[in-house]
Amino acid sequence: MAKSTRPAARKPTTKAAPAKSATSKIAKTQIVDMVADKTSLNKKQAGEAVAAVLDSVVSALQGGKSVGLPGLGTLSVTQTAARTGVRPGTSQRITIPAGKKIRFKVASTLKGTL
Repeated sequence: MAKSTRPAARKPTTKAAPAKSATSKIAKTQIVDMVADKTSLNKKQAGEAVAAVLDSVVSALQGGKSVGLPGLGTLSVTQTAARTGVRPGTSQRITIPAGKKIRFKVASTLKGTL
């Protein structure tokens, strides 16, 4: 049998995973798992409960209401004024229109435990 002159296939190189920071993010599925573990709900029911809470918070914020979560903090919508800014790279002055942003004020009880 003749030996192949074809070069061996290279294994794809894998990049090293980025170093985890001191603060890591918890995903919705992890919250669902925590709720299921701490209650008598199964994962499907816990997922529905978490989704209902998040939908309620979003609906309230869209309606212009603030949402207080005891022991955690308060979410509210605030108006931002129109302002001038500088476009990066060109140094051109631009007008940034007025808008809305979500504000979160941490509860003092949570602040004290961190």
